[in-house]
Amino acid sequence: MSENVVHLHKPTDPPSPDTAPTVLTVVPDAPSARPVPLWVRSGRAVKTAVTHERTKTVVRATARHGLYTFNGGRIVARRAWDGRTGSRYERMIRAAEAAGNLEAAEEWEERLQRFRAARHHRRMDLLHSPVEAAKGVAVGAGMSVGVLVALGVVMAISTGQVGDVITPLSATIDFIALLIRIVQIVWGPALTIGPFLALLALWSVGRKQHAAPAWALPANVRSGEGEPITPSIVVKALRDLGVPALARAIKEMGDAGASMLGPITIAGCGVEVDVTLPSGVSTNEVQNKRRKLAENLTRHEHEVFITIPQAARTVRLWIADSGALDEPIGPSPLVTDETMTADYKKGKAPWGQDLRGDAAALSLYQRHLLITGLSNQGKTVALRSLALWLALDKSVQFLMGDLKGVGDWAMFDGLADTLIQGPTDEHVIQVTEMVESAVAEMNRRIQAPPGTVFPPLIVLVDEAQVAFMCPAKDEEKRPYGGSKANSRYFMAVRKIHNQGRAVNVLMWQGTQDPTNENLPKLVREGAHTRASLALGTESQARMALGDKAVDGGAAPNLLRPGLDRGTLVVASDGISIPAGQSSITVRTHYIDDDAATAITDRAKALRDGVTTLHAVDRGPEHDPLADIAAVVGDAPRVRTKDVLARLAGRNPDAYGGWSFLDLKRVLDDAGASPYKSDGVMCVARDRVARALADRDAEGSASAE
Repeated sequence: MSENVVHLHKPTDPPSPDTAPTVLTVVPDAPSARPVPLWVRSGRAVKTAVTHERTKTVVRATARHGLYTFNGGRIVARRAWDGRTGSRYERMIRAAEAAGNLEAAEEWEERLQRFRAARHHRRMDLLHSPVEAAKGVAVGAGMSVGVLVALGVVMAISTGQVGDVITPLSATIDFIALLIRIVQIVWGPALTIGPFLALLALWSVGRKQHAAPAWALPANVRSGEGEPITPSIVVKALRDLGVPALARAIKEMGDAGASMLGPITIAGCGVEVDVTLPSGVSTNEVQNKRRKLAENLTRHEHEVFITIPQAARTVRLWIADSGALDEPIGPSPLVTDETMTADYKKGKAPWGQDLRGDAAALSLYQRHLLITGLSNQGKTVALRSLALWLALDKSVQFLMGDLKGVGDWAMFDGLADTLIQGPTDEHVIQVTEMVESAVAEMNRRIQAPPGTVFPPLIVLVDEAQVAFMCPAKDEEKRPYGGSKANSRYFMAVRKIHNQGRAVNVLMWQGTQDPTNENLPKLVREGAHTRASLALGTESQARMALGDKAVDGGAAPNLLRPGLDRGTLVVASDGISIPAGQSSITVRTHYIDDDAATAITDRAKALRDGVTTLHAVDRGPEHDPLADIAAVVGDAPRVRTKDVLARLAGRNPDAYGGWSFLDLKRVLDDAGASPYKSDGVMCVARDRVARALADRDAEGSASAE
């Protein structure tokens, strides 16, 4: 039980100094005032000592040097075993068999047989070596004594002293005795120091091989900053990837695991190597461990890219130099070369650089385009740079809708035929009507005489998700947004995707954060060139680029939002992609607003002058049902084909792009559906007249 503290004090406002009573108050001792137990303080001290950086350094150093010695012994033992046995040859044979190289396997097997034959010959020689050695020693000793005696005789004759005959022999004996004495003196210390020298040698071998866990290595070795990529580093990284079948195969191959690797070649700001995986290991097992592989290679995840080439059971690794991808790539040729022009049909837009450091150029000829990614990752700049290049071809026409409306496309005022900027539903309506006007132009071109050449018309909508998500409806209750068959924007885009390419009417769209709601499947699959900046999930990457590109290694979801701004993963036949790959990663040039304005000024100078519309001219109001009744006339029924032709002649702007589905939709909504007569779809005059009368009656009733 805790002790209590007794306080004696007087009331704050005593009645009088003389009569102020003394108040006795018992206050429990505050917890903070209690003395801290000794065992608690000891525990804190121990914890502080354990977690102190100096303690960690000592522990790492002790573990490091101990493991250097232990693993150095293992390395020396392994080398000795390899030198005395045929295990090295056997590993090479297994490696060649795993790689499917039977010729190399046969060559190593022949070497193994020669090694075994030579070893057997040496062992047989050892059986006779003692006798031969004894004979050699006896003969040698006899000859040596004879030589020494002869030398003594010569000395005796020269000096006249008979005792000099044995002088050389006695001198030799004294020298041998001296050597024995030296050995006796050195032998004791050598036995004491020898083990320490052996341990030092083992420690030196382990240190040179860094034979210790990464956490125990020194900071400069552990970080691996700028460490060059070598075959042994790649093999060790794959071995430690956590794929059991791969680790077992590499262990069986030993150092010959490098036979899995193709040549390591310099590729831009990094290196590239193809890895042929052993049997039982699939490529997706390596792809799914990209982060661990990067860390094993002492790289960040974004500095290692894994793609699937054409060769079976092979992954292609591109490994960046440390920090290289965080360096800027330099200005666009559009900015540095003021004489540059564009050629829509034969040229390619300078877009940026690939990971190899080579220029990445994109052909825009008859290719619909889709660029997507998270917000504020450089989507508009990437899309705009393509439009800026194409603007330098004076034959190209633009219809542009910017549903962000913050001025990113303002420099195209006076260059584009139509430029609508704003995020509201009214702007979506204007953009939809702009796309529908492009559909009408496409239909007009399709009906032109064969061989007619049309200038390219680029229909560009930035922030297209705003259009797909728009809830507004027209007077016929047709939604502008959505992905249903009656969605006006969706259907207009689909029509251009279906037929526009043949007459050079192309749809370019930029959109954020792709989902099935803001980027319908049919629309994204209609684009020939699909590019994606950083995304959040693999499912979004599949929506942006398609399953084939993602299964082939494309991973925009692994790009770093903010840090990899402007880096795109592109799937297109309009850009040079390495053989066997389905996509390529491009670091795009950044062109700011001022530079973009300068480029559009050059583009405007190439043209005679363009008056840009900031709203679509809707033309005179029309009533589709009344117009249908007018073209049917007094005939009891008219074929739908003839009705469409008459409507197009009556108002080409309103009905020039109509199909049978458009006509059927209006008649179905009015209750005057077309029907089949003698096998031909027809429109009945009486049904249309009755529908008009009913509508007029409803309108009068609602007005009253």
